[in-house]
Amino acid sequence: MTREEQLAELHKVIRNCRLCHLYETRKNAVPGEGSVSSRVMFIGEAPGAKEDESGRPFVGRSGELLMSMLEEIGLSRKKVFITSILKSRPPNNQSPTQHEIKACLPYLERQIEIIKPQIIVLLGGVAISSLVGPWKVSEAHGRFYESGGQTYFMTYHPAAALRFPKVNTVMREDFQTLKRELV
Repeated sequence: MTREEQLAELHKVIRNCRLCHLYETRKNAVPGEGSVSSRVMFIGEAPGAKEDESGRPFVGRSGELLMSMLEEIGLSRKKVFITSILKSRPPNNQSPTQHEIKACLPYLERQIEIIKPQIIVLLGGVAISSLVGPWKVSEAHGRFYESGGQTYFMTYHPAAALRFPKVNTVMREDFQTLKRELV
């Protein structure tokens, strides 16, 4: 089975997942999308309303900002893989619970195994704490972290950059650090 077929099969399983209660309120599961041969994977927290509606990751205002930042460093949506810790939207955009995270992590781990990204960019505190540990984003941002043979890069979530101009500036600086590593 090719990597594309493996990923398609996994995404079919995710779309039918009922491992936690979130399937009861979602419109669409949001497995993720992008290149199966991507050097870079971006991982956010959870789908929002627009993502739940479309079944696609980062298509709302946060996604527009993320795409702008990708373009600034010479990447395109088609060339990267984008997903989230949770594959279903929590009601009212509540913070993910440990139960929800634990239900979804095996899917994310399998996506990582299939895609084999060179760098995984963790967008925000939930992504950082779920994959590398309980770091504050304000202390972790702009840093690379190696664990289990995987390289992680930590930064803010685009939603925070939309709310706080200073975070927007810092996140853009972080993306320049990422760009230097990708050259």
